[in-house]
Amino acid sequence: MDAMPQGRFDPLSAVRTAGAGDCDLLLAGTVFQDIIFTGLPHPPEPGTEVWSEGMGSCPGGVANQAIAASRLGLRTSLAAAFGDDGYGDYNWRILESQEHVDLSLSRRVPGWHSPVTVSMCVNQDRSMVTHGHPAPLNASELIGTPPKALAAVADLGEQLEPWTLAAATAGTKLFGVVGWDPSEEWSEGRLEQLTHFHAFMPNAPEAMAFTGTSDPWAALYSLADRVPVAVVTLGAQGSMAVDSETGEEEWVPSLPVAAYDPTGAGDCFDAAFIVGCLAGWTLGDRLRFANLCASLAVQEVGGSLAAPGWGDIADWWQRVNARKERQASQWLRRFAFLEPIVQDIPKEAPRRASATIAHLSDA
Repeated sequence: MDAMPQGRFDPLSAVRTAGAGDCDLLLAGTVFQDIIFTGLPHPPEPGTEVWSEGMGSCPGGVANQAIAASRLGLRTSLAAAFGDDGYGDYNWRILESQEHVDLSLSRRVPGWHSPVTVSMCVNQDRSMVTHGHPAPLNASELIGTPPKALAAVADLGEQLEPWTLAAATAGTKLFGVVGWDPSEEWSEGRLEQLTHFHAFMPNAPEAMAFTGTSDPWAALYSLADRVPVAVVTLGAQGSMAVDSETGEEEWVPSLPVAAYDPTGAGDCFDAAFIVGCLAGWTLGDRLRFANLCASLAVQEVGGSLAAPGWGDIADWWQRVNARKERQASQWLRRFAFLEPIVQDIPKEAPRRASATIAHLSDA
């Protein structure tokens, strides 16, 4: 694999474990062209037209995690099929040139069009319409022998793809994610695959459905018996986790923000949590950092391109420092672990970009 492109800002490089080769995080999946409408007064009804307050266009799907991780400094490699249409051109250019994601494991596929998702955000929730066809190449065909990496994200399926097992065997820490099971079977066989994973990061409904439990805490404890690091996200209520390797157990509330566009917030949380894991932070600090990054993302329109970079995190720290009320001092105390990192971040550090299709980059 070729060396990673230059251009990312990485204040945590010195605290990550050495020996990862050219890759910190390996990702595989589908890149969608996301078209996002925000601020809708109500969902569209048959025979009517609804105007939205905002709109964004950006790479979606697995690109959400890839962009979020790269903006936080991780050398990120993505294996995905890209269509040879205009959407494919745009998504490839944004990921490679603007966001510095390594695409040497990805491939342009002649005659295959890019999948498209329209996301409509109403009252801090969203509905989606998607069109696409299965990719002609799977992740294992794209990756072959996985490159040496510190971490990789993989879906928890009935059977793990060969690249996933090969990466785990080579010492890569696997972080598991899962989508909603439309069959609602949530088979035990999928949970058995957790023996190959370092961490599993479902949301509360997914965790409860998988474990057959009626509350998130019971689901978390059930998952903690199966995987070293179990995380359950709770939306506006924050996140909780158990790290069986360190003996830590934490619940961390979310930051009080007005969510404008929740698209990609879970992917942003996952990427930030992985950053904290690779940096060796305490479990509480990992959850606090992931909650912060997700909260910064949902305040802007744009899915993947609303993911915060270190420049945005430094801006938040300075805003909180400038406030005088008691609550601000509480946030400073809770996020004190960030102070030595953000105090020297230069103005040119990565920040979120405008989520719109343009002739030139909006960054």
